[in-house]
Amino acid sequence: MRIDFFTLFGEWFDWFGGQRHVRNALEHGSELRYVNYRDSTPLSGRQVDDSPYGGGAGMVLRVDVVDAALRAVYGEDSPARVILLTPAGRPFDERLAAELAAEPHLALLCGRYEGVDERVRAHLVDDAISVGPYVLSGGELAAMVVADAVIRKLPGSLGHADSAVEESFSAALGGLPEYPHYTRPASYRGWGVPEVLLSGDHAKVAEWRRVRSRERAEPG
Repeated sequence: MRIDFFTLFGEWFDWFGGQRHVRNALEHGSELRYVNYRDSTPLSGRQVDDSPYGGGAGMVLRVDVVDAALRAVYGEDSPARVILLTPAGRPFDERLAAELAAEPHLALLCGRYEGVDERVRAHLVDDAISVGPYVLSGGELAAMVVADAVIRKLPGSLGHADSAVEESFSAALGGLPEYPHYTRPASYRGWGVPEVLLSGDHAKVAEWRRVRSRERAEPG
């Protein structure tokens, strides 16, 4: 898989690219690229934003700037699935992460300032995704969330093929949250481990985990 991040702050991704599962994915043939909107802006002085029509505070990332960045990388027809990160996008979840992981090429557009000209969403992208009903300073953190969830699903990224099989919201758990985990010591400050986990009875352990997952999915 190839993931292209369109951003004004490529250095934000230095930490992300160094994470073990990301490096594993890269070693297995995946690729990450970082595209700075300023490098292809048609405006003088490397400008990328402007004041909003109708007035209001803040600045807006211009549509011609985003279009120029996409054309500089892909030409007239993008081979990538182009995604805008925005609080007004469709909610990102495990099912969508799996859908994106099946794509060979993603382009994640990071917004800044007050947002991105609406014509970007209307004409230049294939999808708009939100990582939650809140506002971030920019799309970089949201792009990392999406990329992290996607990369975890790629072969070889986690080092062990079974690591991502039975985790929260996976098909193996029927879309439920993951069950509680315990490890040594078996008793700490009077806080014990459920006896069933120490029993060695794998069938009972599996049933206990299924029940705990269902409980975690219940409201309240």
